[in-house]
Amino acid sequence: MYEAITRGIRVRVNPEFKSEQSTPEENYFFWTYTVEIINEGPETMHLRSRKWEITDTRGHREEVRGPGVVGQTPTLATGERFRYTSGCPLRTPSGIMMGSYQMADEHGRLHDIAIPAFSLDSPYVQRRMN
Repeated sequence: MYEAITRGIRVRVNPEFKSEQSTPEENYFFWTYTVEIINEGPETMHLRSRKWEITDTRGHREEVRGPGVVGQTPTLATGERFRYTSGCPLRTPSGIMMGSYQMADEHGRLHDIAIPAFSLDSPYVQRRMN
C-alpha cells in the first residue's frame, strides 16, 4: 500500500495486477488500483478533479485529467472517507503512476492533494539487483 498526506487529506493506493485481463504475448498488461481518500483535516473538502501521470518502462508518459473520479465528485467532512477502484493498461510489464486531486475547501479555495507514486509491477517483470 502507498500513502500520502496533504492538508489533512490521506490518500492510500493499493494496485493489483490482473492476469486474467492481461495478454502478455500481445504486450497488454492490466492493473486495478483501489484508492481510499480520508479527510483527517478540520475542513470539509470537495473533490473537483484528478490528474494522473502514467509512465511505462520504455519512458512513454501519458497524462490523464478530468473531473472527479469514476464519475463522482465526493464531498468529505472531517472523518469521512471515499473509496473507489479504477484500472490502468500498459504496453510494458511494469510502470509507475502518480498524480493529484484538486479539492476545494469550505471557502472555495482550491488545493492540490498528492496521490503517492506507486509501482505497477507484473509477474513478467525481470527484477535486477544493482
